[in-house]
Amino acid sequence: MDTDDEFARRLIGFGLSEKEALVYLHLLKYGPKTPSPLAKSLKTYREDVHRTINTLIEKGMVRPSLDSPTVYAAIDLDTALASALKKQESELREMEKRKRELQELSQQQRFRPSDEVATFKIIKSIKELVAVSMPLIEAMQEEWLIAAPAYLTVIASLFGVNDAAYEFIKRGGKVRAIIDISYQYIEPVREMLSIGEAVRHIDRHGLMFVVFDRKICISAINAEVKRVSLNEPVSGLWTDDPAYAQYLAATFEMVWNQATDAEERIQQLLKEGPPKA
Repeated sequence: MDTDDEFARRLIGFGLSEKEALVYLHLLKYGPKTPSPLAKSLKTYREDVHRTINTLIEKGMVRPSLDSPTVYAAIDLDTALASALKKQESELREMEKRKRELQELSQQQRFRPSDEVATFKIIKSIKELVAVSMPLIEAMQEEWLIAAPAYLTVIASLFGVNDAAYEFIKRGGKVRAIIDISYQYIEPVREMLSIGEAVRHIDRHGLMFVVFDRKICISAINAEVKRVSLNEPVSGLWTDDPAYAQYLAATFEMVWNQATDAEERIQQLLKEGPPKA
């Protein structure tokens, strides 16, 4: 992996999306630009670059010029990262505020949970997600369905999830995964393929859930997390409601039938080469 790839990956680990990381890195490395030449350099659409720049402006990592046409420049790295961190902290405080408001409102209501739902709980971090998933993988008997963003392939590789999946497959189980595969995640996806998982690709599918034997499932409440860290906060719902598990399984099958084989996607990415900085 070259320096630019590693730098982009670390930016993603800090909380940026892949597109945000590539745009910011390009501006930081090559200086201010208007959207059109930036889109040409990154081999994407001008509208896509413009949307990404707007999110970087909101995060305090890019600033626009006052003249016309507007030129966009990267804020220096230390200032930009401090600003991005401040925004994440602000969002977490807002989530805590909403949580308290919901708890107060729930005390005023008479909720009657379905008799079919035995239990449910909120997952609050990547670390907790891994801890909850491991015993479920070990107890599975038939099939594990995964629809997840690419960064979770790194978590699975680093923290034993792939090892548990491999043991499950050796016992006769099946694992299928839908991943939005990009160039920097080729190796983690190849590891999944090497242990016998069936993997397919769809661009920006926006799904984030796992279903264990079509009985127990974990679905994301907040699917915008991009940091590759066990301590990264997430919002997810664990439940053993079989109706909800079947619903997610049906959603998975619909998307699976539209997806591209992972090896085909990898060969396409290798032919195109890494994103140009």
